[in-house]
Amino acid sequence: MSFLFGGSKATKTFKPVKNIPEGTRQHTLQEKMMKTLGSGNLRLAVVLPDGEDLNEWIAVNTVDFFNQINMLYGTLTEFCKDESCPVMSAGPKYEYLWADGVSIKKPVKVSAPKYIDYMMSWVQQQLDDEQIFPSRMGDSFPKNFMSIVKVILKRLFRVYAHIYHCHFEKVCQLEEERHLNTSFKHFVFFINEFQLIDPKELSPMKDLIERL
Repeated sequence: MSFLFGGSKATKTFKPVKNIPEGTRQHTLQEKMMKTLGSGNLRLAVVLPDGEDLNEWIAVNTVDFFNQINMLYGTLTEFCKDESCPVMSAGPKYEYLWADGVSIKKPVKVSAPKYIDYMMSWVQQQLDDEQIFPSRMGDSFPKNFMSIVKVILKRLFRVYAHIYHCHFEKVCQLEEERHLNTSFKHFVFFINEFQLIDPKELSPMKDLIERL
């Protein structure tokens, strides 16, 4: 699990943690990332290391953010219920519909826990697909890799936004706000470094992002 969660009281994750196989270039990159994160400089931590492949770096960080959000939301599942969160929202102005383009082609309104369950399962499928996230040395990334990653990160952002707008009080009661804030700051620095999410998508968190 990410360095950022050292000292966290969280003991469960929402979905199984995605591990990067040892002995792969991505595992080596992950170790570099953790070492840089250990310095506490999040802006430096997101910068592409000299001589490294951009796609590999984006892939490793995407897996890490999936695991971070997995743990953050895992602490809140007993509080984020169909009854309390009947729609996937980020405050009163922003509501998200779900569609995966395969089993659900037309966007549908679902509760926040159902949306996050569908979304995290969908992300997990993408991360486990060797055609999209190759782990073997020499295998190449697909031409549309960046497009896929942008959709993944856009959807992961929505979980951060939902947590902040709907569950931040509970996060504070659980004394996990430092981990949430550090994780989100890391995420924002990363997506901005590589321009991975349209600024309009970030509107629900605009005020906080401007203060980072």
